Amino acid sequence: MRIAVLTSLYPSATRPHEGIFAERRWQGMLARGHSIRVAQPLPYAPFPLSLSARYGELAKSPEREERSGIVVLRPRYLHWPRAARANAQRFAAKGLAALLSGERPEVLVCDYAWPAGVAAHVALRERVPCVISGRGSDVLQVAGEAGLAPELASALQAAGHWCGVSRDLVDRMDELAGARHGVLVPNGVDLALFAPRDRDALRKELGLDPALAVVLVVGHLIERKDPLLALRAFLAWTKSTAPFAKLVFIGRGPLEDAVRAAAAAAGRANAVLLAGEKPPSELAKWYGAADVLLLTSSREGRPNVVLEALASGLPVVATRAGGTAELLEGLPHALASTRDADELGRLLAFVLRERPSADLLRARVAELSWNAGLATLERLLESAARAGVAA
Repeated sequence: MRIAVLTSLYPSATRPHEGIFAERRWQGMLARGHSIRVAQPLPYAPFPLSLSARYGELAKSPEREERSGIVVLRPRYLHWPRAARANAQRFAAKGLAALLSGERPEVLVCDYAWPAGVAAHVALRERVPCVISGRGSDVLQVAGEAGLAPELASALQAAGHWCGVSRDLVDRMDELAGARHGVLVPNGVDLALFAPRDRDALRKELGLDPALAVVLVVGHLIERKDPLLALRAFLAWTKSTAPFAKLVFIGRGPLEDAVRAAAAAAGRANAVLLAGEKPPSELAKWYGAADVLLLTSSREGRPNVVLEALASGLPVVATRAGGTAELLEGLPHALASTRDADELGRLLAFVLRERPSADLLRARVAELSWNAGLATLERLLESAARAGVAA
């Protein structure tokens, strides 16, 4: 099939760690013999907003790039603050114009339901079959906003086909659209890369004291991921083990300085390491060296970090957000019933005291290979394309 992908998140030469899991999906479809063309419209702002660091960084992204056999187009669109609907329409218009300028696709995938899903209306007029793919906050956050939820619902109805990476997401999309057409297409995990490893050897390689209990937090340091709650949970747990624990953040984001300041204010600056972003090959080492993964998100799809940790044999303590519960339900003391730091701290203490076996944890994701998810996605796209031809 000729598959056109409209997305708001994809890696680039200047931002190689952004949207790695999205790229992995489409590289997998390319390997299955499909033709893939990606458009990732990027925003620009009028002066003086254009002087901000964010827009300056985005401006460095190449307008056309080929990544592992996939052409990625990045047209620019005007982005105004507090104008979400108009911004989404401009995003969709620019992206679709780029994707339809070449050979006509057999199916369009709006990868991230918002803002890409807005393109479903134009795709309908152009008689291009459309599938909307939900990944997390692109559905859950938008569905909770009175001004945007009807827009997303209308887009789903126009597309007629949608999927999500967790059952929670699929159910929410079905509810919005008023029809149970959603398909579960979970992300996979690289079971060869993310696997149990020699902890002591990795501790030595990464410069971590083998005697420390290491709590790992992986993800953007943003409000939705709530790294400050992770820090408070760590502090609650380490009241009695202060000299013997380390909290490691893998990722970057606007809350980095707030995390540093809070750690310093608690007198625990030396116990907290902000290690920055890491490519998958390096991230796998940190999973292997850590004692537990801590996830404190308020909203999630089906977190890749949980898949990767479980595949690595690493226990997880998490808040009950979205598809996280689908992965951890039934594991003792893995899911917090509240967003309370003390409760999370108690769960950390229990899991570190009675660590489940790596084999038990890995068995949770043994069937979640990338190929399994890609096969489901392939069937969905073929079905949408056939329905479009019949119409």
